[in-house]
Amino acid sequence: MTALDHWLLPEGIAELLPDEAWRLETLRRRLLDVYRSWGYELIIPPMVEFLESLLTGTGHDLDLQTFKLTDQLTGRLLGVRADMTPQAARIDTHQLKREGPVRLCYLGTVLHTRPDGFTGSRSPMQVGAELFGHAGMESDLEILALMLETLRITGIDHVHLDLGHVGIFRNLARQADLTDEQEDGLFEVLQRKALPEIHALLEALHLPAMVHQQLGGLARLHGDWGVLDRARALLEDADESVHAALDDLVAIATEVKRRWPDLPLYFDLAELRGYGYQTGVVFAAFTPGCGEEIARGGRYDQIGEVFGRARPATGFSADLKTLIALSGRDASPTRGGILAPASDDAALEQRIAELREAGEIVVMMLPGQTLYPVESHCNRKLVKQANAWVVERF
Repeated sequence: MTALDHWLLPEGIAELLPDEAWRLETLRRRLLDVYRSWGYELIIPPMVEFLESLLTGTGHDLDLQTFKLTDQLTGRLLGVRADMTPQAARIDTHQLKREGPVRLCYLGTVLHTRPDGFTGSRSPMQVGAELFGHAGMESDLEILALMLETLRITGIDHVHLDLGHVGIFRNLARQADLTDEQEDGLFEVLQRKALPEIHALLEALHLPAMVHQQLGGLARLHGDWGVLDRARALLEDADESVHAALDDLVAIATEVKRRWPDLPLYFDLAELRGYGYQTGVVFAAFTPGCGEEIARGGRYDQIGEVFGRARPATGFSADLKTLIALSGRDASPTRGGILAPASDDAALEQRIAELREAGEIVVMMLPGQTLYPVESHCNRKLVKQANAWVVERF
């Protein structure tokens, strides 16, 4: 790297310049106010934790996305957070220790070892909410509603929702007595919907014909409401845990359709996002023109167990930078500022204070400064008329 390259940032790491930063901050404030109005309490977890705390119960994918370093004080491995959900679970379990439902929200930067998502960023601004302590579909629906409200506030139109249920595949794999290695291998090819590879892998496992058909058939169970009927037929001989998971999915989908009749729904029973720690219904929001999900969530009841307290949990998260990039709204200030001359006039100082208190932006010129109203984002100025300071347009 030459001296001229010192200003370059690493790939996937970006900074926000004034206009972009203000858009993000304006939206951040609005979202946190909305979450508070729903009863969600704000938490600010640390950027760095002991690695085992960050990764406990989260699966292999998050491990690969986590930057690791050695703590010079203890010699233990630290991790830079790649997802704030496990941190929220730890806070619910160890810090709050409440018996009833707990609603938490957060908004902060996370760091990934590899680019991810629509923007290819390695430093997303993660926004999300988690609801602990309730196992019913009502909490899943509340989180889903808050996710959709987040997208509405952001200004993203034409959202469609993708629904699935991790429990269907998880319980079929348990029925088939698959080892962890076999389950991981099948999971990987299911995500790619690589039908020849799926059937080759299942053949190699020498599973009973019915089990082979059920597991292999999941890759074809994606589409509109007809998917649920096809799933009923395919899984007719599966055990009760599989039927319970499918019933759960149908119940949630039915309620989603009732509450949001115009929201397009898509089902995918082989979509197992967050499989490492998700346990129930999973959902993701998409919008035309973006091939990546723009928000995601689901149920993860078991994650708290590794922290010593197995609480039901459901939540969602999104990248605020992605939402802003996709939004058609301009959240930056539309009103220009007021330029004030460099002066030690007490009356001018009082007038500036009054204007700022009223919400105006007042920029003080500095001695010897050349007048650049555009660079200061000012379209007005303070001038003295008859011993009073008044605002005039340039």
